[in-house]
Amino acid sequence: MNRVYVYDFSQGRAEMADLLGGKGANLAEMTRLGLPVPPGFTVSTDACRGYLRTGLMPAGLPEQIDAHLSMLEERAGRRLGDPDEPLLLSVRSGARFSMPGMMETILNIGVCDATVDGLGKLYEDERFAWDCYRRLVQMYGRTVYGVPGEVYERALAEAKRNAQAPPSAPDSVLGAGGMRALTRRFQQLTRQRSGREVPQNPHEQLIGAVRAVFESWNGERARVYRRRERIPEDLGTAVTVMRMVFGNLGPDSGTGVAFTRDPATGAAGVYGDYLTDAEGEDVVSGTRNTLSLERFGEIDPGSHAELLSVADRLEERYRDMCDLEFTVERGRLWMLQTRVGKRTPAAAFRIAATLLDEGAIGEDEALRRVSGEQLAQLMFPCLDAGTAFAPLVTGVPASPGAAVGRAVFDSAGAVALAARGQACVLIRRETNPDDLPGMIAAAGIVTGRGGKTSHAAVVARGMGRVCVCGVEELEIDEGAGLARVVAGPNSGAQIRSGQLISVDGASGALYPAEVPVIGSPLVRYFEGDHDSALTDPVVGAVARILAIADRRGRLGVRANADTPEDAARARRFGARGIGLARTEHMFLGTRRPIVERLILAEDPDERAQRLGELLALQRADFAGLLAAMDGLPVTIRLLDPPLHEFLPDLTELAVEVAAGGAGPERERLLAAVRRWHEQNPMLGLRGVRLGLVVPGLYAMQVRALAEAMVLRRREGGSPIAHLMIPLVADARELELARAEAVGVLRHVDPSLAVEVGVMIELPRAALTADKIAEHAEFFSFGTNDLTQTTWGMSRDDAEGAFFPEYLSRRVFTVSPFESVDREGVGSLIETAVRLGRSVRPGLEIGVCGEHGGDPASIRLFHALGLDYVSCSPFRVPVARLESGRAAVLHRQDPDGDGTR
Repeated sequence: MNRVYVYDFSQGRAEMADLLGGKGANLAEMTRLGLPVPPGFTVSTDACRGYLRTGLMPAGLPEQIDAHLSMLEERAGRRLGDPDEPLLLSVRSGARFSMPGMMETILNIGVCDATVDGLGKLYEDERFAWDCYRRLVQMYGRTVYGVPGEVYERALAEAKRNAQAPPSAPDSVLGAGGMRALTRRFQQLTRQRSGREVPQNPHEQLIGAVRAVFESWNGERARVYRRRERIPEDLGTAVTVMRMVFGNLGPDSGTGVAFTRDPATGAAGVYGDYLTDAEGEDVVSGTRNTLSLERFGEIDPGSHAELLSVADRLEERYRDMCDLEFTVERGRLWMLQTRVGKRTPAAAFRIAATLLDEGAIGEDEALRRVSGEQLAQLMFPCLDAGTAFAPLVTGVPASPGAAVGRAVFDSAGAVALAARGQACVLIRRETNPDDLPGMIAAAGIVTGRGGKTSHAAVVARGMGRVCVCGVEELEIDEGAGLARVVAGPNSGAQIRSGQLISVDGASGALYPAEVPVIGSPLVRYFEGDHDSALTDPVVGAVARILAIADRRGRLGVRANADTPEDAARARRFGARGIGLARTEHMFLGTRRPIVERLILAEDPDERAQRLGELLALQRADFAGLLAAMDGLPVTIRLLDPPLHEFLPDLTELAVEVAAGGAGPERERLLAAVRRWHEQNPMLGLRGVRLGLVVPGLYAMQVRALAEAMVLRRREGGSPIAHLMIPLVADARELELARAEAVGVLRHVDPSLAVEVGVMIELPRAALTADKIAEHAEFFSFGTNDLTQTTWGMSRDDAEGAFFPEYLSRRVFTVSPFESVDREGVGSLIETAVRLGRSVRPGLEIGVCGEHGGDPASIRLFHALGLDYVSCSPFRVPVARLESGRAAVLHRQDPDGDGTR
C-alpha cells in the first residue's frame, strides 16, 4: 500500500501536528471550524524525513502533489499556469514547533511571463499583476537560491527614489510600468547573484519551493535555533500549499497579524498590526510601519468585526492566546494561519492565571503553560525609572526587560562581542532569519521598522530578549555602524557602533548611555514585599502559580548556601533546607593562609594549633547556617578543596626563592609545596582522601558542627544537620570517614542525631552504590564533577575550547554541564538510585550540583525518583516551579523522562 504524504486541509485536525506540522494542523482545524480559509493541502513531515534521508522526493510524492493540485484547481475554477485565468499559490514551511530559521514563505507561485498579463486582466489591475511577479522573483531568489535580501531591498529603494517617493512609502507608489521594470531588475539581479533563473514553468516553481522547504530544515539558522530550544533534529518540517488571496489589490485590501491577547504583557484584548494594499510578508518583515487594529476597524469595520469573532472562536478552541495571520481581499476576510502565540515570560504567567480564573484551563494546565526558564527571566533586573536620564528616542515596546550594552549593527558583530564576554544591543533596520545568531548573542534588539508582530518582536519574545521595534525617528546605516535621529527633539543625535546604550523593553525607550539597573519586582516579592502581589498583575500571577506548583511538587527544593546571608535569602525564596554547604568556600580570601599552614604543618603540635584556629571559625560558620535554617535540614559537605586552591603557586614561589633573599621560611614553604604538588589536583588529594591523609582535619569539622548544634539548642533552636563525605570512590573510604565522624559526635553529645551520607560524583561510586549504601544514610549527587569524570573533560577548559565545535557538529545538542546528559550521567544516577535503595529502601537521595536548578534536569530527577534538588538561592523559585511541573508532566507521560 502506498504511503500517504499529502493531506487536504479538510482531512486534518489540530492534534496531527507531528505529521502536518503546526501550520498545517492548525489550518486544518480552522477549516473544520468553518472559518474562511483558502483551500489548500499539506505535504507531511514524513515526506520531509524521506527526502532528507535520500536527497530525492519519496516515491509517489510528486503524483500525490499533482492529484491534490488538480482538486484545488477544480475548487478554484482556475489552473496553475493558465495564461488567461491563472491560479496562484503560496508555499510555507511548517514544523511541529514554531521555529525561526526555516524557509520563509514564497507567495505567488504560478506567475510568470506567460501568465502575468492574464493575471492583470483577471483582476483588472496591471500594476497588481507585476507586483505579484516581482514579489515571486524576490522571494524565490532569496529563499530558494540564497540571494541576500538586501540586494532586492536596495533595488526597491532605488525605484522609489526614481519615483520621487520616500523609502517608507508603500510599494504601490510604483505604477504598472515601475513594477514591470522592477521585476525585470529583480530577475537580472537573481541571475547575477545565483547564476539561475526563477523557473518560467509554474509546476517547476512549486516543486522547487517544496524541495527548498525540506532542505531548509538543515539550514544553519534552523540548527542554531533547535540547539538553543532543544528541539529534536529528526522531526522534519511539513509544507503547506494554499490558494493565494491578495491583500495588494488596493485600499480595500490588506494584510495583518493579530493576537487574541497582548503578547508582551498578557493583558486582555486583541492586539496586532495591519497594512493596506500589502501582502502578508510585508507585516512580519518589519519593512513598513504598520497601522493598529483599531485603525483597521475604522478602515474596514465589517472585516474587523469578523476578525474579532474569529479570534474569540480560536481562543475558545485552543484555550490559549492565539496568533492569527489574515488577509483582506477587496473587503473579504481570509484566515491564513493560526497558532498558539509566542509571548514574553510576563505574559505567559499572566495569561495562564487569567485563563485559570476564566475557567478555560485547570491548575495542572496552568503549570504546563509556564516554565522555569520564563520565571528566571522575570527575575532579571530592569532599568531604574526614577533616574534623570531622558530617552533619546522611543519605539514600540515589543519584549520587556532591560538591556545595557554596546551598540552593534550586524549579527556577526554581536556574536563576536558576546564571545568576548561583552553585552551588546543589536540595532537593525529590520531583522530577518539571517540575524538569528546575533539576536541570540545580544542582550537586546532595536529595529527602525516593524511593530509587535515583526520578525524581531516575535523571535525576541520567544527567546526572552529585550526588544524595541519601529523606532521611526532613527535612520539606521548598518554599513557605517551608525544610527542617526532624524525627527523629534533630539534630531541630529547619533548612536555609533561600540557606544554604550540602554534599552527599556517595557516602555520602548532607548537611552544613549548606561542607565542604572534595579532589581525586578518579582525578586522584591520573594525578598518579602508581598504587597506587590496585590498590585502587580505579573507578580500576582507568579505567586499564584508557584503556590500550585508547591502543592503539586514531590521533589523538595533546597539551596546551595555557604553563608548565613545566602541561607536566609534561600529560605525567603522558598528553600526547604540547605542541600550543600561547601566548607572550603569558607576558607578562601583572608582565611586561606590558615588552611595553607595546616596542610603544610610538619609536626603534631603545629597541626593541632592550626586545627584549633579553624575549629573556632567553623563553629561560628555552622552556627550561623543552622540559625538561618532553624528547623530545616542543613547538609554540611566536609572539606573538598583541590590542594592547588590553598597552596602558593609553585612556579611563582620557585622564582622568588631562586632570586635570592627569600629567607629560610620561604625555602621551607617551597619544599613543602613541592612535596604536595600534583599534576592534576582536581583528581588528586581532595575530598575524602584529604580527610583520611591529613590527621584531624575532618574530626575538627565534625566537632565544630556538633558544638554549633549544642549551642543552637541552648538558644532554643531546632538544628537539623547532615554530614556529607565528598569524592568517595570506595565503600571502605566512607566506612573509615564515617567511623571517625560518629566517634566525634558521640564524644561531644551522644544525643545528637546527625545523618552521615555521601556525595556521589565519581562513576565508580554510582556503580558500587549498593556497597556504599551500607555505610551511607543519604546520597547526594554532585553532578558537576560526575559529568566531568563521566565525560573525561574539564568544564572550565572544554567550554572555552572545543564546545562550540561539538555543538555545531551535534556531538552535543546542549552542554552536559548545563543540562544533565541523560544517556551517560543520567544512567549512572538511575543505577545508583536502584542499587542504593536495594540496600536501604528508604534512602534519601538528592542532587546538589548546578543541574539542580536546570528545568530539564529537574524533570529528569523527578522521573528517576529522587527526593530533592539543591540549587543556588536565586534558582530556588525556578526549581519550585519545575518540581510542580515535573509531577504534572510525569502523570501525563509516566514512561517519559520529562526532559522535553
